[in-house]
Amino acid sequence: MALLEVDDLSVTFARRGQRTVRAVDGVSFSVDAGEVVGLVGESGCGKSVTSMAIMGLLPRQPGTRIGGKAVFDGTDLLGLDDRARRDIRGRDVAMIFQDPLSSLNPVIPIGLQVTEVLARHRGMKGDAARKEAAGLLDRVGIPDPNRRLKEYPHQLSGGMRQRALIAMAVACRPRLLIADEPTTALDVTIQAQILELLKELVHDSGTALVMITHDLGVVAGMCDSINVLYAGRVVETARRRPLFREPRHPYTAGLLGSVPRLDSGRGEPLNPIPGSVRDVLSWSEGCAFAPRCSRRVDACLDETPPLVRTHDGRSYRCVDPVPLPGAIPAQAGPADQPGASSPDPNEEKTRD
Repeated sequence: MALLEVDDLSVTFARRGQRTVRAVDGVSFSVDAGEVVGLVGESGCGKSVTSMAIMGLLPRQPGTRIGGKAVFDGTDLLGLDDRARRDIRGRDVAMIFQDPLSSLNPVIPIGLQVTEVLARHRGMKGDAARKEAAGLLDRVGIPDPNRRLKEYPHQLSGGMRQRALIAMAVACRPRLLIADEPTTALDVTIQAQILELLKELVHDSGTALVMITHDLGVVAGMCDSINVLYAGRVVETARRRPLFREPRHPYTAGLLGSVPRLDSGRGEPLNPIPGSVRDVLSWSEGCAFAPRCSRRVDACLDETPPLVRTHDGRSYRCVDPVPLPGAIPAQAGPADQPGASSPDPNEEKTRD
């Protein structure tokens, strides 16, 4: 059994006089111990809301509805009360937030914020807690940790603040770590250092890591398996190499095609995905990506695309997927293409 098993997670926000928003719509994925799983997509596709729901950090308001399951080591995190959730959060499950400047308390020294975690979950106080906190800052690469413990967040650089957040997240050696855009707004060199640090944590402690990002370069260097999200749903799931080598969903192919390449010719234009994430259909009406998709067919606008599972563990949600290299286009039948192969008998279509 996977360490974390998210099954049919949904999050809906309803406000009086406003349209109901289904931010997460039936997301399912799993994470094993020591595995790095990526949640990838543009801003607004539901990545951060998914992580906040798992952590129990969404606002408790009458219009917020959360469904599905998020089973961590046999315990459904969504079914816990506040006290039980606080006991697990920070100790067994921790999160690195996107913006360290707004995530750290601006009027409390860094040292007190780190030792608070140690006191709450490991019962450490006084000199023992301060020594452990200094060791954590040193472990994440913050120079002169004893002096930094006395400083406030605004006195640290962006990279140091992110490292301080990581130190707080790993203070109790969590079994599951969720990193929500941990390299946003950081210099490229600092990004590389942060990612290397996360790799070391996963390798040394066997921590399971959920990496939330829109940066495909981060995904290529970090993740073992990848879930591509669009409009609140997972549209493709695959291991890293097959996904980059042979994307099947047009949205995945669009994300990869819009990334600048060092081997492209001078002056060669990029291939951005047309439109924006607001140009969507409801999943109950058809494919949400259809308004932006270059492979759109009539079926995309008539019904919800089924989930196709292949023999190699990949799955995608598309009625006209990107063909594999060397495959014959769908519109060309056997009569038009001698030697055409039949459809893959190992592909299975399911409704969900």
